[in-house]
Amino acid sequence: MLRVRRTSCYLEHCIAGNSKELQQGKSLFKVSLKLLVAISRLAGWWRHSLKTRPVLTNTIVYASFYTAAELSQQTFNKIYAPEKPELDLKSAGRIAAVGSSLYAPTLYFWYKFLDRKFVGTSMRAVLTKVASDQFLMTPVLLAGFYILLGFLEGKEDVLEELKQKYWKTFIANQAFWIPGQIINFAFVPPNLRVVYVASASFLWINILCFIKRQKVDVKET
Repeated sequence: MLRVRRTSCYLEHCIAGNSKELQQGKSLFKVSLKLLVAISRLAGWWRHSLKTRPVLTNTIVYASFYTAAELSQQTFNKIYAPEKPELDLKSAGRIAAVGSSLYAPTLYFWYKFLDRKFVGTSMRAVLTKVASDQFLMTPVLLAGFYILLGFLEGKEDVLEELKQKYWKTFIANQAFWIPGQIINFAFVPPNLRVVYVASASFLWINILCFIKRQKVDVKET
């Protein structure tokens, strides 16, 4: 009789434990399901927005990635740089403003032009697009980047930083973007090209911000 009672208590304990685990599993499943539904809705909205409002959507994507890249660069410097600089939200705002207003709309229409002018993904078409992008559009965009930021920073000579850092930035740009743009024009669908470039830009902007943070040699007059 005693053995039966012990067995009964043991079974009740197991059932109670399993019930708690089952409830926890159900709760976790519900949370995961809600998260997946939210991600699915966000992805659906993003795809729809890319088709109906491509310039606005790409601008938002660029602003987000530029802000994230600049803040990640600042956070890295705050942790590892000897001077431990504080986060500069104004600087992040300027970077985001230039990146979203200059790069996003310009690249959207530029890539549409290249796809219409050089159709297909043959080696010749891809290399022509890459060469056009890197040696026609890139020099203009890099110059615009330094000039606009110089203007927003209130510098007396907005060309000073451009003169000292342009060629270093241009060479780094070619090393990063030529292979990146070969992938872009060869494999990425046209409607996702600006987003792909914005995603890759998260890495590139960290390089760009590193170059930009280097001090400018002021010539004494």
